[in-house]
Amino acid sequence: MKSFKLAIAAVALTLGGCSTFFDKNVEWEYVQPDNYPVIRAVGYAPISAQHGESVSLRTIQAIKASKLDAYRELTEQVYGQKIEGNQQLSNLVLSDNGLKSSIQGVIRGAQVVKAYAVDEDTYVTELELDFKKVYDIYLSTARPKRIKKVDYY
Repeated sequence: MKSFKLAIAAVALTLGGCSTFFDKNVEWEYVQPDNYPVIRAVGYAPISAQHGESVSLRTIQAIKASKLDAYRELTEQVYGQKIEGNQQLSNLVLSDNGLKSSIQGVIRGAQVVKAYAVDEDTYVTELELDFKKVYDIYLSTARPKRIKKVDYY
């Protein structure tokens, strides 16, 4: 029985020496894009349609609404728009036709380029999103890497 255990130990050591598992050292390098696009979006809001007791309060609300509209447009450009449609037939006659869209995403690094009133009733906000800035924000949190060199021992 003792010789059987010795034989198993010898076989295990022999097979362990022929293992395909190697110790390795991996060098990583950070990947940087070749170019960075800059996208722009414009948001609009009517001043008179805002709720408020005074013109200045309605103007402030229109400023906020136009900025949100510009952010919505940026999000649409970056992430796309989800479209859902439905049609309903009754006796082979179209009885209901519906279309619904939604946008969802996170925009970081956008900056207001201009904010101004076009006339007495419309407020406009122009936003810009520089993907160099977005990439820098991404690097600060994710630190993406690729394999630069692998040394096997």
